[in-house]
Amino acid sequence: MIKSFRYKKTIALLVLLVASGAGVYFWRASVANAPTYRETVSSRGDIESTVIATGVVQPRNRLEIRPPIPGRIEEILVQEGQNVRRGQILAWMSSSERAALLDAARAKGPEELQRWEELYRATPVVAPLDGMIILRKAEPGQTFQTQSEDPMLVMSDRLVVRANVDETDIAQIKVRQPARITLDAYPDERMEGTVGQVAFDAKTVSNVTTYPVDVLPQRIPSFMRSGMTANVTFVLSTRKNVVLLPIEALQQQEGEQTHVLVPNPQAKDGPAVQRKLEIGVNDGQQVEVRSGLAEGETVLIAQLGPKKTTRMQLPRGLPSAPKR
Repeated sequence: MIKSFRYKKTIALLVLLVASGAGVYFWRASVANAPTYRETVSSRGDIESTVIATGVVQPRNRLEIRPPIPGRIEEILVQEGQNVRRGQILAWMSSSERAALLDAARAKGPEELQRWEELYRATPVVAPLDGMIILRKAEPGQTFQTQSEDPMLVMSDRLVVRANVDETDIAQIKVRQPARITLDAYPDERMEGTVGQVAFDAKTVSNVTTYPVDVLPQRIPSFMRSGMTANVTFVLSTRKNVVLLPIEALQQQEGEQTHVLVPNPQAKDGPAVQRKLEIGVNDGQQVEVRSGLAEGETVLIAQLGPKKTTRMQLPRGLPSAPKR
């Protein structure tokens, strides 16, 4: 009888020890994987919502000026980068017949050459529109056999930045929308611009669909060149002097209701409580808080995952971890 009693007591003690060990194990596991929190404080400032795209500087209208007649270029009056007006003479050309006559007269002396130059006038090459000379491909003395050869000059009415906007963002881009431009070659020089045109036809490269958008700089600096790589920031909306909060502090429930965790206002050591918010514009890092939170309030950001230490690091106002 006594041995049976001792045996049962031993079994009960073993069961109790196993249960206690399992309880300690699961408690430690729950402590190790429990969420930790860090504090952030809402602030006041300005925020804007933007779409960013890359592009290339290029002429809005590129015009190639070819020789009006077969013959020889006598003089070119413009240089690359020079602004010209419509009707301005860019160069003088001699027809093939005039070039032959002048060469023969030149052999007879300067007086004979001058007489033929006055009798047989050169043909002017004029600018068809206002713009800039962006390429000079000919020099005096160069001859052209036909009018279909390479252009002698290339003009642009103005330089624009053609940005490629992803199809997921194109609905937010509108004509006359403000934009900011920076060039890879001059990253410290920022230019203001506006959207001039949004293409109706997309282009697809490597299964990525984009739409070309022309951005017109308000001013074209002297260092801006056709072919330069540009970064364009399209400004969708701007908010001034509003309450701001890091996006990582936001949480969502069913029905897309947004809330945050704040310290318990009723008890210093009480659990964190949820606060519903109405949010507005975000820039990818911060979000505008329209209602539900004032400037300077503390918000808790949950950090999930196993901890490196066994002691929980809870912010002020939340219950401490149980002592072991």
